[in-house]
Amino acid sequence: MNVGIYGASGYVGGELLRLLLQHPKVTVSAVTSNTYAGEYVFRVHPNLRGETNLKFEKPDISSLTDKCDIIFLSTPHGVSSTIVPEIYDSGVKIIDMSADFRLKNADDYPKWYGWSHRSPELLEKAVYGLPELHRDDIRRANLVACPGCMAASAILALAPIIQTGKVEKNHIIVDTKVGSSGAGSKPTLSSHHSEHYSVVRPYKPVGHRHTAEIEQELSAIIKDEVKISLSAHSVNMVRGILATCHVFLTEPINPVDVWRIYRGSYGDEPFIRLVRDRRGVFRYPDPKIVTGTNYCDIGFEVDRNTNRLVVLSAIDNLMKGAAGTAVQDMNLMLGFDESEGLKGIGLHPV
Repeated sequence: MNVGIYGASGYVGGELLRLLLQHPKVTVSAVTSNTYAGEYVFRVHPNLRGETNLKFEKPDISSLTDKCDIIFLSTPHGVSSTIVPEIYDSGVKIIDMSADFRLKNADDYPKWYGWSHRSPELLEKAVYGLPELHRDDIRRANLVACPGCMAASAILALAPIIQTGKVEKNHIIVDTKVGSSGAGSKPTLSSHHSEHYSVVRPYKPVGHRHTAEIEQELSAIIKDEVKISLSAHSVNMVRGILATCHVFLTEPINPVDVWRIYRGSYGDEPFIRLVRDRRGVFRYPDPKIVTGTNYCDIGFEVDRNTNRLVVLSAIDNLMKGAAGTAVQDMNLMLGFDESEGLKGIGLHPV
């Protein structure tokens, strides 16, 4: 199968290329970039030197749809909704890495993103691309919206306990620590080495746009409104997210019961690992350990003093938070083994 990436010069585009160039069942037929058109891919993504002689092309929808069976869109928010209709009408399958089709309600876009949706008629046809929740729908989809990285980490942490109905659904706190690659590859003052090194910087204590995705997906699970209080911090690492989720229970729960709940939800999931050890340094999920992998590590502790459950979720924001999940979605859409091209073991130490 032939795949293309529209907007492949950023960190997510580079990670998609790293995965797809090694995938045994697809060929990367085209990659586009306005800025780097005509340049070899490896000059922008130096880790791909010797792996490909592809050059970036100027974006051209008709050329891409002629060459490709499936297209990944790795564009800034607000762009893909202007080009998806033409690709969709061609019959080529689409995986959108931006936020443009994640939210089902068009009225949410002015609130969370500050612009009105350009293709609201396609929102109901888009499938939210989190395989652990929507696997069967993804298999049948022609348009998949890849989740936001913080949203993915929080939803995976919270979905099993939300399903029990034993939590205060309007009192859920999600605290995230995010690596610098989550801000993209374009330099800013906040990403400047002397300003970013050694920081634990709160950059969105309230009102983060990924809140909308988390509330949407968790509310759909229980068919009732769920409210999330999300705070985001930038920390001194390149890759990774640690989501610390505080859930307040409506009745006491034992650790063994929490184990049963999460094993019941995720026991057969290829990329979910439950981590709660009694010894060693890595007793709980840690982004360091999932670097470069498609795993989401989930752990927990029960606070009997306040009837609180703390659920911890660690992912690589460029993998399970972006490109890894996108390739997992692609595998489902094209009928491949879901884990194809994603079975690499993480590095340690890094």
